[in-house]
Amino acid sequence: MSTELRHRFTALSVNLNKVALVRNTRHLGIPSVVKAAAMCLEAGAQGITVHPRPDQRHIRTHDVFDLAEEMKAWPDREYNIEGNPTHNLMRLARQLHERGMPLHQLTFVPDGEGQFTSDHGWRFPDDLETLVPLIEEGKAMGARVSLFMDAEPAQMRAAKEAGADRVELYTEPYAAAWATPDQDIQTKRFVAAAQAALEAGLGVNAGHDLNRSNLGHFLSKVPGVSEVSIGHALMADALEMGYGATVKAYRACIEASGEVLV
Repeated sequence: MSTELRHRFTALSVNLNKVALVRNTRHLGIPSVVKAAAMCLEAGAQGITVHPRPDQRHIRTHDVFDLAEEMKAWPDREYNIEGNPTHNLMRLARQLHERGMPLHQLTFVPDGEGQFTSDHGWRFPDDLETLVPLIEEGKAMGARVSLFMDAEPAQMRAAKEAGADRVELYTEPYAAAWATPDQDIQTKRFVAAAQAALEAGLGVNAGHDLNRSNLGHFLSKVPGVSEVSIGHALMADALEMGYGATVKAYRACIEASGEVLV
């Protein structure tokens, strides 16, 4: 199902969880998750991300399929579904695959069922036995498999050996250190982790608390980032600027960073 889509600059995948969270506070069906996706794609986003948690507090099962249907109209863009593969993620992926619907990337995240937000990555060798068959299954469905990982260089080769195609670096520590004395220390951690991932033969994604202030610096320093997945900050900006202007502003941050992929 998946094809490796290449972009000159780091790809922007928009996480729509917060759109669904607002919608779920009422029973009116607004704001529309599908309309939000279409408007972001029209503005130049290269992908859409959702994280359907078991409690369905934001993205719900029908959203996963409604968005997959919308993505059919955007064959040059990617659909990324993230979550814990031991919860509901693989069931949804199997159903998409069986229906021949878009499924470009599966991002495995080690969340607990009631976890507030993602806050740590997989650990090796602890998680190896659990992940290997799930990675194999995801890849057999034609999806690229990315593992949500802390910025620890020593863990990257193990992620590759488990069968992953990419890692998504968990960037909250970088974001928390932004404009503090620890900024340089955290930046160097992520540079080292990305370099280790690239040397191991992994692609590099990044996400969590990236925003218009810190994104450009991150990409100008951290090598080879193929994709950033951004939700909370982007949607907060969209409340003031609108979807289209916000996506264009994030694309401008990315392009101004000078990160060019080959």
